[in-house]
Amino acid sequence: MEVIRGLHNLRPAHRGSAVTIGNFDGIHRGHQAVLGQLEAGARARGLPATLITFEPHPLEYFAPERADARITRLREKVDALRAQPVERVLCLKFDARLAAMAPEEFIQRVLVDGLGTEYLVVGDDFRFGNRRAGTFETLEAAGAEHGFAVERTRTYSLDGERVSSTRVRNALTAGELETAAELLGRPYRLCGRVVHGDQRGRTIGFPTANIPLYRRKRPLSGVFAVWLTVDGGPSRPAVANVGTRPTVDGTEPVLEVHVFDFAGDLYGRPVSVEFVEKIREEQRFGSLEELTAQIDADAAAARRRLGVE
Repeated sequence: MEVIRGLHNLRPAHRGSAVTIGNFDGIHRGHQAVLGQLEAGARARGLPATLITFEPHPLEYFAPERADARITRLREKVDALRAQPVERVLCLKFDARLAAMAPEEFIQRVLVDGLGTEYLVVGDDFRFGNRRAGTFETLEAAGAEHGFAVERTRTYSLDGERVSSTRVRNALTAGELETAAELLGRPYRLCGRVVHGDQRGRTIGFPTANIPLYRRKRPLSGVFAVWLTVDGGPSRPAVANVGTRPTVDGTEPVLEVHVFDFAGDLYGRPVSVEFVEKIREEQRFGSLEELTAQIDADAAAARRRLGVE
C-alpha cells in the first residue's frame, strides 16, 4: 500500500483512480464495508482503490476543545488499512489553505487533476470545501461534468444499529472492550515506541514500558489486561495503565505496560498493545505502598483473565 502525503507528492502515475474520502477513524466494520464497495468498483474498472483522508481531523483544526478522542492516530490508521483492499492512501494536511478551498477547487485539484478520478464512493451526508458547502449532489454534478461515476456508501449495521466511530468510541470509553472489538472487527490496539520513563515502577517491583500517547484526548483510560507485541513478534501477557498517574502527580497521558515474566530491554522499540479487559478505573492512592499493593492485585487479575497464572 502506497501512502502519499500531500497534493504536491501526486505524480502522473497516480491518475486514474477509484476513490473514497473521509476521516475513517478506527477503520471499523462500517468503514471496511465502504472499502469493500470501493474495491468492487475499482476492480470492475481496472483502477487502484484510493482513500483520501485528512490530518489533523477537520474538527481538531477548527475546534480542538470539541473534537472527539481519536480511536486511531494516523500511524495506527495506516497500519489498519494495510489489512484492507486499499492500494493508495492520500493524506491531505488540513490547514487554513485546505479549509478555505471552495468545493469546486477541491474537485478540480484533488479529484480531477490530481487523481484522475473515474469512480467515487462517499456517504450521501458527506460535506466538504469552504464552509462545508460541497454536498453529495455537488459531487454528482461534477461527476457528470468530468466523467466520473459517483455512488453512495451503503449503511452497515450490527444488532440493528449503524456501526460508526462514535459507537466504537462510546464502547471504549465505557470499558466495553468486547463490544468495541466486535464493532472494529479486531481487538482494540494502541501502538507506539517505548521511551525512557522516571524508573519509578522499577523501584516498586513493577518495571514498565512507557509509550507516549500523543493525543489531546484518550478514547479509554484505566487499568487493563493486555497483550504486548514487540516488532511484530509473539504476544506477551501484561497489565497496562492508560492515564496520567495521579498518585505520582503525572500530567502527560501515557500508556504504561508491565510485561509478566520478562526482563528484556524494550527502549526505542515499536510495540502494539492489544486491550482484552478493563480491570478498574485509574485512581489516586495515599502512598506508594497502597499503589504497590493495588498493582499487585491488578497484575493477578490480569493474569487470571489472560490465562497465565
